[in-house]
Amino acid sequence: MPVPTLVFFPGVLLIARMKRLPFLLLLAFLALPVLAQQPNGQNQGEEDQAPENENVTDDLNDRGFWEASLPGGTYLVALDRISSISMQEYLLDGNLIVNEVNIDTNGRAIARFYFIQPLAEATSSGGVTRAAQRGRELIDRAAGKVGIDAHNMAQKTYPTTTHAGMIEYRILDRADLDALFKSAVRAWKSGKGRKLTIQ
Repeated sequence: MPVPTLVFFPGVLLIARMKRLPFLLLLAFLALPVLAQQPNGQNQGEEDQAPENENVTDDLNDRGFWEASLPGGTYLVALDRISSISMQEYLLDGNLIVNEVNIDTNGRAIARFYFIQPLAEATSSGGVTRAAQRGRELIDRAAGKVGIDAHNMAQKTYPTTTHAGMIEYRILDRADLDALFKSAVRAWKSGKGRKLTIQ
């Protein structure tokens, strides 16, 4: 009588008789793609999906850093220095809706990326929204004549928000902020560096 053979495979223990061993090894080999899936159920290729937003590029970069290149500046952080990534929405001073992504690190600086919108604009009809957009375009045009891009600049109040531990970037489109959050989380969870560019 043949002696049973134990075969160890990642996550599988096979007990086989010598005659069936090649067949069972073949089955185990065919199961590799299923076993190679990440714990969260995503295939490894999904982390390289392009963002849906045409203003944003999000490229894989295996150097262990997450980088954001924005109209208002550039932010670069080592993935192993990130301690938390959060996204929140809140009402500021009763009339502004702020969507904010915070990246906290083991150092002393917190990066803050935010999209800000007047409450009236967020809840208004299409005509009022178009008027607000037209007003922004006029301000942009005037700022362009003097070489200042005011809309892309973070809004700070001295001395409340000008301290050394806060790095702030203003994002002009909520979809761009969402893409930034997804990119940072994807890089941090996978351990693979990424470079996000918002035009």
